[in-house]
Amino acid sequence: MVRRKTGLVLAAMVFVVLVLGGAVSLAAEKEVYVVASDIAWPPFEWVDEAGDYVGFDLDVMRAIANLEGYKIEIRDIAFDSIIAGVKAGKYDIGASGFTITDKREEVIDFSEAYWKSDQAVLVRKDSGLNIITALSNGRAIGAQRGTTGADWIQSNLIDQGIDIELKLYETYPLAVLDLVNGNLDAVVQDEPASQISVAKQKAIGIAGVIVTGEEFGFLVQQGDPYGLLAKISEAMKELRASGEWDKLVTKYFGE
Repeated sequence: MVRRKTGLVLAAMVFVVLVLGGAVSLAAEKEVYVVASDIAWPPFEWVDEAGDYVGFDLDVMRAIANLEGYKIEIRDIAFDSIIAGVKAGKYDIGASGFTITDKREEVIDFSEAYWKSDQAVLVRKDSGLNIITALSNGRAIGAQRGTTGADWIQSNLIDQGIDIELKLYETYPLAVLDLVNGNLDAVVQDEPASQISVAKQKAIGIAGVIVTGEEFGFLVQQGDPYGLLAKISEAMKELRASGEWDKLVTKYFGE
């Protein structure tokens, strides 16, 4: 009798493990994954004249979802709220030109790098400022809240005792507009986006580039509960091998 009961107990335990394992497997997949992006930063993400969400990051997300056989919903979320939202499980993927940093990796997980960038210093063409004078002498410098551009200004200028005023904005286009209107002396922004800003606003130019060697990655909740990083990595390899990646680069950044 003891042996029989022991066998029944073990069988029951195995059944429970299998059931729980199945539940975990089901919980690890979703019908639709929510992609959070601050959609005001061309060429990576913006809203076109038709009201559609477009840009390099968003097209890459769509291509990856298509290759890996899942669906996505793209939501326009303030940049400095995306990491916290992904950490809390409100969003599944962050795709908004996020630089991979040790500080960010303390709370979320990054994909492999997909883009490299430095920081550019934007000034008005008629200001007579260069990269040195634009970042000193009490100048007002703008950056988007929560970005590595803002972090660079804080750690490399303000914390070093250099006399400047940092003004933070909800989006970079707002900072650029204030620069055009004479309310700022300079804006520190990632170089690819700065090239687009200069193309749209003829009154401004790039005074110089700060070599920061940044790399962008897509981000997911720490521990990657849905196994998205492997899918993103595999799909990016496929896109590069097929030539589709280069087509997207040309589409949004030119030759």
